[in-house]
Amino acid sequence: MTTTHFKLTYSTMFNPPEEMHACFEEALGVVKAMLGNEYGMFINGKDHFSPEKFEDRSPVDKDLVLGIFQKGNEADAQLGLASARKAFPAWSRTPWQERVSLLRKAADLIDERLYTISAVLALEVGKNRMESLGDVSESADLIRYSCLQMERNNGFITPLGNDPLEAYLSTNTTVMHPYGVWLVISPFNFPPSLSFGPSGAALVTGNTVMLKCSSDAPYTVRLMAECLRDAGIPQGVFNFGTGPGSSFGQMLIESPEVDGVTFTGSSEVGMKLYRDFAKYKYVRPVILELGGKNPTIVSQQGDIERAALGIMRSAFGLQGQKCSACSRVYAEEAVYEALAKRVVELTSQLVVGDPTERAVYMGPVINQKAYDDYQDYSAELKRAGNVLIGGNTLTGDKYKRGYYCAPTVVVNVPGEHMLWQQEMFLPIVMIAKVPDLAEGIRRANDVSYGLTAGFYGSKEEVEWFFDNIQAGVAYTNRHLGATTGAWPGFQPFGGWKGSGATGKNAGGLYYLLSYLHEQSQNRFE
Repeated sequence: MTTTHFKLTYSTMFNPPEEMHACFEEALGVVKAMLGNEYGMFINGKDHFSPEKFEDRSPVDKDLVLGIFQKGNEADAQLGLASARKAFPAWSRTPWQERVSLLRKAADLIDERLYTISAVLALEVGKNRMESLGDVSESADLIRYSCLQMERNNGFITPLGNDPLEAYLSTNTTVMHPYGVWLVISPFNFPPSLSFGPSGAALVTGNTVMLKCSSDAPYTVRLMAECLRDAGIPQGVFNFGTGPGSSFGQMLIESPEVDGVTFTGSSEVGMKLYRDFAKYKYVRPVILELGGKNPTIVSQQGDIERAALGIMRSAFGLQGQKCSACSRVYAEEAVYEALAKRVVELTSQLVVGDPTERAVYMGPVINQKAYDDYQDYSAELKRAGNVLIGGNTLTGDKYKRGYYCAPTVVVNVPGEHMLWQQEMFLPIVMIAKVPDLAEGIRRANDVSYGLTAGFYGSKEEVEWFFDNIQAGVAYTNRHLGATTGAWPGFQPFGGWKGSGATGKNAGGLYYLLSYLHEQSQNRFE
């Protein structure tokens, strides 16, 4: 069943029709009856199995085995890249209109399978049901938006001026060509959109793809990969592998068979990839999205209720495990106390638990490491400042088999403390008082990151904010999320400074150009 009269986005997901919940419940029951199966990689159009396996366990319940997946090795990496290399000549020469048609079929299949994939995603990553539905829907829209941009730009084939020569005809054209084999390495937190947004962009522009997903989210990505297969993408054009990033992923990065790479993940891992990928005989394109330490500034002229709601939603959606999560708030003195109080009140109303349940807003964090990190950060923040709410893991029958952490609001942490600079990727938000907006923007910009940012204030102050904030995505006066909510064609997503490498936002007008290189063609007659 698919809801057709309601367009789901991160802006509309807070008030869905009842039909959407009914469809999710039905799909969840089907999924729970099918857990524990083994799934292969997807290489050269076929299932591919490795000698070593790993279990994909749910963070909701550590005893729940969602599936058995392949622990990729060097031979698997080579086979996947060889398949992509072999398929590249035919795929790159396929008319772009045909590539668009196939990818639109894949997007339609994602829509048809929305509820099944979303139910798996909720169990696998711990997203609440609406965020799970939003992630899967966004992946289909990212693919469609890439197709739309190919059409709007006529496949990026553009006539240029003719040379002004008497008695001769000299015509010029610029043609954008695909690079070749493109590697996509995706994170756990948005397995559909951060796997298939980049993959769709690479494929529609004529590249072939090797996708390696996070070992925390192979089941969701496998189901998405089946949509591309069933849409008729030719053998070898799209390949999907699973395995540890430190071994299988590193083999792919170091391979000379890779012509370009898109990576989304931590700054530390991304910068290592950037340096390792540079160890080659020439420069190859790298698209990096490396997280954020996203600020929100609240003016004394801002709407406090709207600001508090937006901050809470952006800080604690997906348990703060978003590169766009609001982790820092700078409020002018006149509104600081009222804002902090209201954020705490709203946070106290959040339901934490099994993310497949309708009333739940926050599920578990992704794994044991995140759970341990939360405890370490909370202990440090209790020493450094005042924890107004949260700061503890959740125990008892309801929580005993999962990685559940309380949403946490902290104040009075000294401005020089390292956690104002360090991405925690957890349900923790820090609030500080500033004397004026100038100090707020100074502190907001005083980090290595520059992904998203939020602001609440007057119309005149909004323009000042846009002129001064150092971020690739800037939101103002938004109750739906202070620093979150990107959607293709509406709020393209990408970062500045240490948060991004190309300056071209995914789901935006210029993103596809990162997957293409230009050839100027002259015809002299």
